[in-house]
Amino acid sequence: MKIILLQDVKGQGKKGEVIDVNEGYARNFLIKKGLAEVATASKLNDISQKKAAADFHKAEEVKATKAMASELKGKTFTVKIKAGQNGKVFGSVTGADISEALQAEGYTVDKRKVILTQPIKTLGSYDIELKLLEGVSAKITVNVEAE
Repeated sequence: MKIILLQDVKGQGKKGEVIDVNEGYARNFLIKKGLAEVATASKLNDISQKKAAADFHKAEEVKATKAMASELKGKTFTVKIKAGQNGKVFGSVTGADISEALQAEGYTVDKRKVILTQPIKTLGSYDIELKLLEGVSAKITVNVEAE
């Protein structure tokens, strides 16, 4: 019997998958507990349309992210922070600070996407990598200046 899983079922599959199981197992356990439903033609069509729509939206997101990465490549951004006379920074520049500088320029980048190999604790210019998506990254330059 073909069924559509409504939730993840250990040993059977993930939510949204169409699987073939014994009729008794399907009717007495999976369907009764609300873990699955019978796979009718209309429900299978709905699943394929939802999958196609999700794939389309994912492709659009990847395309927009690649466009933003090409715009960001090589750009320079400035982060202002409190510093002492000898150029020593009070605290450090974090991914959140860099994300805010990008936000001020009109680029929406999450702070977790900013890859810092080590904390920035002195004034100067640094090359920073942004991992926007898997396989999509951009290198930017960040100038750390005193307030």
